[in-house]
Amino acid sequence: MMETKKNSVIESVMALINDAATIKTIILAAIEDAKKSQFTAATTKLEEADKKLIAAHEIQTHLLSQEAAGQKVQVTLLLVHAQDHIMSVSTYRELASEIIDLYRRLAETK
Repeated sequence: MMETKKNSVIESVMALINDAATIKTIILAAIEDAKKSQFTAATTKLEEADKKLIAAHEIQTHLLSQEAAGQKVQVTLLLVHAQDHIMSVSTYRELASEIIDLYRRLAETK
C-alpha cells in the first residue's frame, strides 16, 4: 500500500516536470510567432500554455491536499525540482505576455 502511494507521488512529480517542459516549449513558440507578427498564433499558443499550466497546478493542488488531509507527502529532491520547474514556467508565462505585447506595439509603429 505504501509503495503504491509512493509510486503515485513519483508519477505526479514526473508529470509536473514533463508538463513544465511542454509549457515552456509552447511559450517560447508563442514568442517566436510574435517576432514574426503572427499575433493570433501567439495568442492561441499562450491559451494552450495556460490550459496546460492549469492542469499542472491541479497536480500541485492534489499533492498539497494530500498533505493537508494528514497524508505524509515525502519532500524529495525530485519534488523540489518539479516545483522549481512549475515556478519557472509560471514566470515565463507572465513575461511572455509582456514580450508579445512589446512586439505588437513595435509592429504597430512600422
